[in-house]
Amino acid sequence: MTDAQWAVVRDALPVPAWMEGRGGQPEGYCHRQMLDAIFYLTDNAIKWRAMPCDFPAWDRVYAFFRRWRNNGLARELHDRLRGKAREAAGREAEPTAAIIDSQSVKGAASVPAASRGYDGGKKINGRRRHVITDSLGLLLMVLVAAGNVTDRQAAQVMLPQLRARFRKITLIWADSGYTGRLVTWAKERLRLTLQIVKRSDDMTGFVVLPRRWCVERTLGWLMRSRRLVRDFESLPASSETFVYFSMAMLMSRRLARSACRPQSEQSRWAAVA
Repeated sequence: MTDAQWAVVRDALPVPAWMEGRGGQPEGYCHRQMLDAIFYLTDNAIKWRAMPCDFPAWDRVYAFFRRWRNNGLARELHDRLRGKAREAAGREAEPTAAIIDSQSVKGAASVPAASRGYDGGKKINGRRRHVITDSLGLLLMVLVAAGNVTDRQAAQVMLPQLRARFRKITLIWADSGYTGRLVTWAKERLRLTLQIVKRSDDMTGFVVLPRRWCVERTLGWLMRSRRLVRDFESLPASSETFVYFSMAMLMSRRLARSACRPQSEQSRWAAVA
């Protein structure tokens, strides 16, 4: 991370328990070194044991990653950066609308049979990332499941959690994979309007569909991180954590560039957004 990027990330870091008098032992490594190592691994898809000597020992970095995964700290860091990114774009910190979609990726040999499946539509044996984003394409939720878990099944798990975490969201755009009883169920049980954006029959070739392109772009952003090109993780929770770290890298770079711009240029970009 650059100094400007680290300044953004440092302000969004979760406060350790020992600094608030809630017990625990002070950590022996700098958070910047640890996050740099995890960002490097996310971006370059190296093995844990192949961690360069410029970073702390691989087992210490993995212990840091595992603690952040189990305690939800990676998501907490990501959510704080998302709020700052939305405010920098001239939006409120909490969104009022969302887009849902999924992405199938091949599973490596390290993915156990219990958490992998075959996606008949994409003809991929592996896992599927179900994501919900805001209208800017920033991630709100991610669920990593077996490849044979359908969009409707994943939505029934994710939408109640989305409703509980983001009370202002009332509208969700989706593709035709979410049609059927799910639309009525979301309206009656969760008071969410699930609007299906369909592709018309007379369309040929690639066509940009309203609203759906936002989440498709987000899925493209995730594929820039080599760790996410395939699923290498034994636990789906680890895959979800790497997704949060990938988006945290993207948002911290944006915020760092925004902080370095002159004030007049920042005002012009906010007006365009």
